[in-house]
Order: sequence, then C-alpha cells, then structure tokens
Amino acid sequence: MRQPSVRKRRVAAVSVSLVLAAGVAACGPKDNDAKGAGGDSKPQKGGTLTVLNSNPQDDFDPARLYTSGGGNVPSLVFRTLTTRNRESGAAGAEVVPDLATDTGRPSENATVWTYTLKKGLKYEDGTAITSADIKYGIERSFAPELSGGAPYLRDWLIGAADYQGPYKDKGKGLDAIETPDDLTIVFHLDKPEGEFPYLATQTQFTPVPKAKDTGTKYEEHPISSGPYKVVSNEGDGERLILERNTYWSAATDAERKAYPDKIDVRSGLDSSVINQRLSASQGADAASVTTDTNLGPAELAKVTGDKELAARVGTGHFGYTNYIAFNPKTKPFDNIKVRQAISYAIDRTSVINAAGGSSLAEAATTYLPNQKSFGYTPYDHFPAGASGNPAKAKELLKEAGYPNGMTVTLTHSNAKDFETSPEIATAVQDALKKAGITVKLQGLEENDYSDTIHDVNKEPGFFLAHWGADWPSGGPFLAPIFDGRQIVKDGANFNTGFLNDKTVNAEIDAINKLTDLDAAAKRWGALDSKIGEQALTVPLFHPVYKRLYGKDVKNIVISDWTGVLDISQVAVK
Repeated sequence: MRQPSVRKRRVAAVSVSLVLAAGVAACGPKDNDAKGAGGDSKPQKGGTLTVLNSNPQDDFDPARLYTSGGGNVPSLVFRTLTTRNRESGAAGAEVVPDLATDTGRPSENATVWTYTLKKGLKYEDGTAITSADIKYGIERSFAPELSGGAPYLRDWLIGAADYQGPYKDKGKGLDAIETPDDLTIVFHLDKPEGEFPYLATQTQFTPVPKAKDTGTKYEEHPISSGPYKVVSNEGDGERLILERNTYWSAATDAERKAYPDKIDVRSGLDSSVINQRLSASQGADAASVTTDTNLGPAELAKVTGDKELAARVGTGHFGYTNYIAFNPKTKPFDNIKVRQAISYAIDRTSVINAAGGSSLAEAATTYLPNQKSFGYTPYDHFPAGASGNPAKAKELLKEAGYPNGMTVTLTHSNAKDFETSPEIATAVQDALKKAGITVKLQGLEENDYSDTIHDVNKEPGFFLAHWGADWPSGGPFLAPIFDGRQIVKDGANFNTGFLNDKTVNAEIDAINKLTDLDAAAKRWGALDSKIGEQALTVPLFHPVYKRLYGKDVKNIVISDWTGVLDISQVAVK
C-alpha cells in the first residue's frame, strides 16, 4: 500500500486501499482474539451475513482489483493459485496453496515457477477449471480497459512489458506462461523472484474461462471459482449479493469456511452510521461486519466504557507505516544533518495522540512494520525518546549552518484520515518549534496532494506520507521506496527520497533470489536499518485497527496479512 488514492493500486487488500486504511497483530476475547469470539456456541452453516462498508466494491473483476492474500469480499468469489493462511495473528501472514497443490516449485535461480492444480476444481456452472483459464485470466489483466490490478506481472514476466492483452493480441498470448496440460502452469521470469508465491495470491491469478469473458462487463457476473457466486451487482458494487456456489467443494479448499448461505454487501454508507448500526446490532445488523471502517477516537472511548460492546471489537495490525518524507534535492533537506535534526526533534507521543491515541497507533522508529514476516529489526538511529530531543536537534542544526533555527514548509493532506491530515501535521509543527524550527503548513485536497507528492517535478521538500505492503514481506515495502531503478520520471513515483544506491539495489536483487522467506526477512530487516541511517524518512507510527462486529457474528479471525476481520471465516449461527 501508499497514499490512500494511490494505495488502491498497491495494497492489499483491504481494498488495498485496502481497503484504504491499514492494519498489526490480531486479537480476541479480551480483544476478540479466539476463533470462537462472538459467541460461545460452535459456528454453524446457514443464515445471511451483511457487510456494511463505506467504499463500494467497484470494479469487481479479478483483472482490475488490487487485492492480495484473500480475506475480504473478492476472495469469496475468486480463488487464486495461492492464498494466505486463514489464522489470527502472525500465522496468518504465511502463504499457503489455494487452487494449486503447493506454493510453487522454483527453478534453482527462482526464475521459473511451476504449479500443479488440484483435481476436481469447478466453476459455478460445473465446468472444470484448467491451467489455460489461469493463463487467460492473467493475460486479460494486461488489457488497458481492465487496468487497475497489481503491476508486478508486467515487470516480472519475460516479454510482458509491452503486452496489451488478448483483446488486441489475438495470438497465443504470453510465451512466458506455459500450460503443458490442464493441471500444470509454468511461469518464466526475467529475474529471480523468491516471493512469487506471494504474488500468486493476487486476484490476477484467478481463472477466467475465455468463452465466458464479457470484457468490461465481466464484473457484472464474473464466473465464480470460490464458495460464493454473484447473483446481483447494483451500482458498480454498491449492493452486492452473493449466494452459494454449489460446485465449490471444501475438499479442495482448506482455507474458506463458507458458513453463511448468503452474503449481502451494502456500501456507500457513512462511517459513523456503520459504527452506530454495528453498535446497536438490531435486526439484520446483528449478523453484520465491516471490512473497511474503523472506530474513531471518540467512538472507541464510548465502546471501551461498555463491556458488551468492548467484547465485540476486533483488533488488527496491517503492515503499514506513517512517516515524514524528505526530498533531498530540495534545500535545506539536501543536508543530512537537517534531516537528522528533524528526526531527533519529533515528539512521537503528541503524534500518536493526534492519530487517536495509543489504542489506534503505535510508535515507529523503523521504516519496516514491527512484524516478523517483514523482517522487523529494531533500531532507532536518532533516539528522540517519547517526546523528542530538541537539544540534540539544535546541536545538529548549528552544525548544518543554522544556529538560529530555520523555517520550512510541511505539506499534508486535508483528508480527515488521522494519518497525513492536519492533526498529524500540527503535532509535527509543535514538536519542531521546540528545536527552533518554524513549520508552515501547506494543506492540499486529497487528489492534489497525491498527485503532487508523487510527481518528481512537483515533489515538496518535506511532507507526510504512508505506505502499506502488497504482501507481508520487506520486499514490496522497501523496493518501491528505495530502489533507484524504480524512480519514475513520467508517472507516479514512490521513491520520494530519490535514493539510487548501487549497494542497496544489489542487496534488493540478492534478497529477491531467496526462496527461503525466513532468511529473506532477516536480510530485509538489515537493509531497512542500513537505509535508515540516511534519514530519508522519519517513521512516526503504525496504525492499529479497531472494528466492531454484530452480536451474532462468530469465529473472528484477524491476521497480520490484512489486519481486518476475515469474512471467509465468520459464521452467523
């Protein structure tokens, strides 16, 4: 994941945007941690689960969605080669087989990945799912009219950079994907990618039968490979009705429980209305959840004081970091001592309070989120304590040639997201004032803000930013932000510090060759610490998700992959 609007094309997920806000360790009965949370009785099949969301489930086409791992609405309809382990907490950050028999078999240098499909897989119409369908599903995701999904395949597959999809290319498609038989699919990559099993959780790996492809209208009735099928899609995802796919078999799907008979997704609702309805839990709302709406500070205070409501709050963490970004091409931020001074001056306590308090935010001194799967390695190169170290900041400013302090401008978003918004900017402003740094605030409307900070020609020198991972690993967290080869001059650029260090680039390549993901995680953590010494960012905090669910909802599972309730696991009876 990314700035909220941009994050739609990166994360996660949780809409990626996630789903557009993010999430770190899951919990239960005290904070609704156990799978049985939400009631003492054993979960049973039957009933209707209602999903109350702010954001519509638009572009309901596997080619156009930017989600990974599963756990939200799309994964009820779309199965992929791999998915995430449907367990709470850290165990849920692991990748496991879905349509495939394993997580993939790599060649010695991880440039060729081979998958074998399980036997007996069927679509909602009873026809068999084949490897050719997965190849076709991937190929149609390259069509310009179906853009929006993850960009990795265009970068990773041999010869895919200029491919325009099967509607324009009427030939045999991508040579980099082979299907020697109905159960085998082979991917040829132009560089080693040890994390390909994570990528194979993206919805672009959903099988699509070519004969049933209706192009841009496919989203109205995509052919289900999961436990539910679409029976109604109104208002481009504002109202989505799902019912059981009778040809789905639990024998081929160890991850999705599929307890409810029906899923009713209602979107376009105000967040306060969603939380009010979940709190009251009347009628159908008693069997309701949300996949995109958090409790705000005021709502959380009310919930905390009510024992019954507090028992219906799911807590989760997603790999996500809110931070200050510098443009080192702009004075005075070209001086590392200035960047270090600001790092020392930050008062993280005031920033966390501005983000809603310690229940909704955790202090960060590392760029990588504080989860094992990312390779989290604790470090604090510029220790500011809980409330900042203005004396050390003043000392560094003097060494930088600013003995009398300085005046700078901090760019932020006007969106009320408690992440890059005025509240956080004001907390930074107040902290830096103690170090002799006068901060002028420049607030921009969300679209203008996103366009400005990701344009190499417009990028400000000092601004608020955030990023979330497309899967729980250091790779999609560090590479887009710090790999010099990913600096984009004529599009959305995320390497805001313009770092192009050959040793960093080489280490990224070396880690990408590893298929031992635990070994890779340790290397990502070490690389994070090395990059952190350059003070190109100031990590501020990792958000915590607090979400209500209805009183009749059972079997709460919240993983470290998404940080939000997994609706493929819940029961309402």
